[in-house]
Amino acid sequence: QVQLVQSGGGLVHTGGSLRLSCTASGSIFRIAAMGWYRQAPGKQRELVATITSGGNTNYADSVKGRFTISRDNAKNTVYLQMNSLDPEDTAVYYCNLNVFRTADYWGQGTQVTVSA
Repeated sequence: QVQLVQSGGGLVHTGGSLRLSCTASGSIFRIAAMGWYRQAPGKQRELVATITSGGNTNYADSVKGRFTISRDNAKNTVYLQMNSLDPEDTAVYYCNLNVFRTADYWGQGTQVTVSA
């Protein structure tokens, strides 16, 4: 029922920046927590950042100080600003919408590649 559409991936050099976007359909976005996850080849999916409906944020230690998650409820969109990118950040990035014990939806994923 809820559709999450992502954009903004691509190829950058070490030290570069990218901004990912994820736009949700429906009215549930405003009350939902949003998150960004990533999965590199041969590795498990890992949490990158989360933001609650009230705007509180949390980050994985590996991206703290480099990445910023934000949301625009008027646009039903969550963003991930990624700075100082490193080849270790190379992965498919997924956005997630979650309402506890009620809803859990995933975007289609977008490739981020950071070259050495």
